[in-house]
Amino acid sequence: MEDSSKYLESSWRKRADEAQERAFKAIADLQAKGEPVNFSTVHLKSGASKNYLYNNEAVRKEIERLRSLEAAKADAWHKKYDRTSKSKDVLIEAKDKRIAKLEEECRQLRRELDNLRRLLYENK
Repeated sequence: MEDSSKYLESSWRKRADEAQERAFKAIADLQAKGEPVNFSTVHLKSGASKNYLYNNEAVRKEIERLRSLEAAKADAWHKKYDRTSKSKDVLIEAKDKRIAKLEEECRQLRRELDNLRRLLYENK
């Protein structure tokens, strides 16, 4: 009986090592493709059970580390590109002033064009 349990334990260890290797390979593939790294995506990519991913300390720490890095990148992007309501109001006001200036310039050019046309018509 002792011999069979020894073989079972070595088989379990081998399966666990293979699952860990598949999980780390899946994590590397997901990172290379720019896809999100989380327990679900690693589970689907590697074929390892979610329970295994949560219970394996090394895999869990790596997934959590990468997940927090992705969240930090997303936060940094939002801080850089999201505008507050006040900054949007300032931007809209500046654009409104620019539009008013261009409309006035357009009216002035139309008046000048009308004057030049009138002069041309009178000289014929």
